[in-house]
Amino acid sequence: MKTQASLLFLLALLSLGTGYAQEKRKLTLKEAIEMAVQNSTSADLATTKVKSAELALANAKNNQYPGAKISGQYMRLSSANVKSNLQSNNSSEPAAPLKVDQLLLGQANVTMPIFSGFKLKNSIKTSESLYQAETFAKKHSNEAIGLEVVELFASLYKAQQMTLLIADNLKTAEQRVKDFTAMEENGLIARNDLLKAQLQVSNIKLALDNAKKNAAVANYQLITLLKLPESTVVDIDIEAIKKDMAAHPYQKSEGERNDLKALSLKKAAADSEIKVAKSNYYPSLALSGGYIALDLNNVLTVTNAMNFGLGFSYDLSSIFKNGKQVQFAQSKAKETSLALEQLNEQVKEEVFQASENYNLSLKQSALYDEAVAQASENYRIVKDKYDNSLSTTNDLLEADFEQLQAQINQALSKADVAQKYYELQFASGQLLNSLQLTQN
Repeated sequence: MKTQASLLFLLALLSLGTGYAQEKRKLTLKEAIEMAVQNSTSADLATTKVKSAELALANAKNNQYPGAKISGQYMRLSSANVKSNLQSNNSSEPAAPLKVDQLLLGQANVTMPIFSGFKLKNSIKTSESLYQAETFAKKHSNEAIGLEVVELFASLYKAQQMTLLIADNLKTAEQRVKDFTAMEENGLIARNDLLKAQLQVSNIKLALDNAKKNAAVANYQLITLLKLPESTVVDIDIEAIKKDMAAHPYQKSEGERNDLKALSLKKAAADSEIKVAKSNYYPSLALSGGYIALDLNNVLTVTNAMNFGLGFSYDLSSIFKNGKQVQFAQSKAKETSLALEQLNEQVKEEVFQASENYNLSLKQSALYDEAVAQASENYRIVKDKYDNSLSTTNDLLEADFEQLQAQINQALSKADVAQKYYELQFASGQLLNSLQLTQN
């Protein structure tokens, strides 16, 4: 008795442990996308790129400010032969040799660029365009993350619904086997009919195991993306998704894709790069000013030596060499322009295809609703006939399978409608807006 009690206690503890091993968490699509955007590595990478572009812009702006340098030198001189013309002409005696053994020199210089062929101005424009391009690229990255969550939500919901429907059908099939077993023992049906019912149960169990596997895989992929504990089981809030879709119907919007905006800004940066390359054809002017202090031991001391002036420089070789640099910049700008044109065409195709897919999913969902009603009525009629010995076991099992298939198709079609709806929102660049998610 003690041994039996101990085993029962151990089994109770194991069942409790199993119950707490998995944590069920109900999530709306909006909550899941928010978590993915905050936690995913792709989002972190996009944010880092924006920060790098911002720092590049700050560095470009720093080049327009004055440059200031300060320097000092101390040097020891050995056996220096020094002759000075600064000795007094009134002295008739030859000058004594000067002992010069050290030199002190201090300088402070300030340079202010005035003109460099508009190079600084266009470099800043280039950096500004690239920074803005990265901000829109980050937004598009967040949209892509959102679409990935939508696809995982759809896969998980489909697998969960299939699991529920097949499990429910399995109960019916197992009850049928019990009924057929009793009928076969009483000689009311042939053993072959019982075997067919048992085979159907086996097939349903195989389908159920496969559906459970698909649900587990989709759930694991989703919690990995959301950085949730591995024990988490996601419970999809389908009603919240339906409300979001009803509250934010699709609205056609041309040219709102963030990847288009990003590439358009990169084209503007490439155009500015052409002007930067052409700036080498022009001379550079700069204001300069400074201070010098000098002490050559026993010879010369200079203090308060202020200086200022205008600096001019021109690289004559740029007349011959810079042409290739300009051509290179123009070629890169043309590449970006063609890529932008190509992306515009691609976006239009994606929007059209996504729109057609969404409309088709709506039509199919309506037809699957009708099919469920038809399959249910067909099963009811065949069941009545079978009970009255007017139809065969094959007819009954076939009608039952058709009813299950219609129910599965109906459940999958509902998920397809939601998935195609959000794919259309993504193609139009409105996915996060449709969920009222703001982007920084």
